[in-house]
Amino acid sequence: MKILGTDHISLAVRSLEGRLELWENLLGVKSSAIEDLPERGVRAARIETPGGPALELVAPLGEESPIAGFLETRGEGIHHLCLEVEDIDRAAAELKSAGFQIIGEHPVPGARGTRVFFVHPRSCGGVLLEFMARAGSRPQA
Repeated sequence: MKILGTDHISLAVRSLEGRLELWENLLGVKSSAIEDLPERGVRAARIETPGGPALELVAPLGEESPIAGFLETRGEGIHHLCLEVEDIDRAAAELKSAGFQIIGEHPVPGARGTRVFFVHPRSCGGVLLEFMARAGSRPQA
């Protein structure tokens, strides 16, 4: 598996618009458009940070959203770390064969046309990891 870098740090928030304003003012940069991802139960926006990984703010689309559950038990804060890989299918297969617990059966569509999968925090010392590949990085199977 070839890791290309850290793509983003995701923050779980209750109010996307309110927290976007906070982070945009703090960092002096504007966010991307808000994107609804109903298949994942979230609304997301991305803030590109100078010289580092982006910040992704995610808010629940409804009470059944995994983010809603996270907010209920942990409150607002860091949700996951996302690593960009060259080949998403290969990364998932290698991690599965190494004994890591992958959430879901295979990579799924993510924000901005990416493909993603998550590794359960039980496999990563309490940290939820997302692996992503940009559209066109490898033909989808």
